[in-house]
Amino acid sequence: MRVCVTGASGKAGRAVLADLAEHEHEVLAVDLVPPAPGTPTAAAVRSLLADLTDYGQAVAALHDVDAVIHLANIPAPGIHPPAVTFNRNMTMNFNVFHAAAQLGLQRVVWASSETTLGLPFDVPPRYAPVDEDHYPVPSTTYALSKVASETVAGHIAQWSGIPFIALRFSNILGPADYQRFPGYWADPLTRKWNLWGYIDERDAAAACRLALTADVTGSASFIIAAADTVMNRPSAELMREVFPDVPVSAGLDGFASLLSTERAGRALGFRPGHSWRDHVFT
Repeated sequence: MRVCVTGASGKAGRAVLADLAEHEHEVLAVDLVPPAPGTPTAAAVRSLLADLTDYGQAVAALHDVDAVIHLANIPAPGIHPPAVTFNRNMTMNFNVFHAAAQLGLQRVVWASSETTLGLPFDVPPRYAPVDEDHYPVPSTTYALSKVASETVAGHIAQWSGIPFIALRFSNILGPADYQRFPGYWADPLTRKWNLWGYIDERDAAAACRLALTADVTGSASFIIAAADTVMNRPSAELMREVFPDVPVSAGLDGFASLLSTERAGRALGFRPGHSWRDHVFT
């Protein structure tokens, strides 16, 4: 496929470029900044500098491609003032979604967020593992931008007939980040904010690629997380200590993730294949 990847210079974007190139897709990398030096696929893809808060530039970026993997957004709360985060993310998302519909793309895959599910869980989750039904519970304007964008995506998908797939990514990390994990183990409160979850950048990229061709219609949203947590203690034990009143599935074994990817597995064929435990010895 001819695929436009927005936010291509970010952590997730670079991993997606590498994955798509490996699977022989034709890729256009779009970002406000050029690919970082040393990006493995920088020479293997076309690149375009564009500001997606401008609708005309969004249309130009999506011209003559089959699909878009839209990752370009302010990536977390606290980076910019709340109003800036909400306004920029909503503008970018609407522009890309509407341009995709106007141009008749085959598929829109885009980065929503685990924050739509209630993070940072200052109010405990209703149950665990958390799944797609634990939605919407935005607690920041960043999360609200994602919730509102999922609503916009649903309507544009209905108008256009184009499948829109939102991937609610957990904290995207890579092997270079895993050496920090032992620093979390003494105090489980350090990472309770997302139920000790994460997703390896390579698995995040694979989820994007799988979503391009999955048998999905309309607008759908899926949690994308690793199969385990960042901790060296069993997940049920962590829940008993930190969230003692939260009902936990009887089938929760070992270090299993508290962010369920069962629906992503069924709909997308997504199976996380990477773990920090392959890089850090406990």
